[in-house]
Amino acid sequence: MADWSASDQVFRDAAKTFRIMAAPLRLKIISALCLGEKNVGELLQTIDTTQSNMSQHLHTLYRAGILGRRREGVQIYYCIVNEGVVGMCRAMCTQLAIQAHTD
Repeated sequence: MADWSASDQVFRDAAKTFRIMAAPLRLKIISALCLGEKNVGELLQTIDTTQSNMSQHLHTLYRAGILGRRREGVQIYYCIVNEGVVGMCRAMCTQLAIQAHTD
């Protein structure tokens, strides 16, 4: 029988990432940040939500290691630091778009 202990951790990590990415707003944030770093105000111009809600989701993505951040004066700028998550999102969204056009 195979030793699954090493792959068990991979599956746990994958499940954690999927849970974090399960919120549509977080996917919108990642999509917006694919174009480059932005501060909260800039994100709010393209994503319809409250500043409080945006900040909560940004913090979750930051804690998960998906986003990085830097302070410039009073502004905090966010950027993507986990390109693997971006690839996963693009693959999923592309597949869903293809399916939508073939249905």
